[in-house]
Amino acid sequence: MIWDDKGYLISKFKYNENSVIADFFTLNHGRCSGIIFGATSNKIKGYLQIGNLFQLNCTLKNESKIGSFKVEIINAITPIFFNNRKKLHCITAAMSMVKLLTAENQKNSEIYRVINDLFIILKNENWIKNYILWELNLLKLVGYDLELKKIVNKKKENDKIEYFVENSNTKKFVPAFLIETDNKNIEISELLNGLKLVTNYLEKNILIPNNINQPIQRTDFINLLK
Repeated sequence: MIWDDKGYLISKFKYNENSVIADFFTLNHGRCSGIIFGATSNKIKGYLQIGNLFQLNCTLKNESKIGSFKVEIINAITPIFFNNRKKLHCITAAMSMVKLLTAENQKNSEIYRVINDLFIILKNENWIKNYILWELNLLKLVGYDLELKKIVNKKKENDKIEYFVENSNTKKFVPAFLIETDNKNIEISELLNGLKLVTNYLEKNILIPNNINQPIQRTDFINLLK
């Protein structure tokens, strides 16, 4: 079977001396894996960056074996952010989340659109806050909606409103910007608490039940912000 599509590169790793196995999230075929032969050549390796958008020609000999890709660059997005280490790490963290949360060969045009939205977010102010909201939206699209606004309580103390979730044993504070999304003046400590909230949700509902670890790319991004 042969098909053509376009897709964002979300991961790659070395297959042999000259080739890599790559994952793309495509418009019409969802997340797909395949070998790119000659990927270490000077012609290809310079633009084979996580987050870039490619035109793909995929060849599958049969459904039980991994296929191969021929690729042409459509939009070299990642180089735009080469001068900003935090944003580069954000891209790889985001793509690792897409890989973690999606199944192979399942079309989802909403996730494809959300990936495109990521690069708009990175060009604007308050990009870290909006990236956290992006993660929450991605989770919602794959069936994990935190519904924070429905479950939080709030109290006013010293002219400041605090939000929290409470059960019989614990009381966990929720960063205000996750509820009041128009909030613009956000300290890095509050942003890190927002990322921690998502981490805790991931661990409880996805990572621990499936005996998998948080993507190292997301861990590296969070550590870089500290």
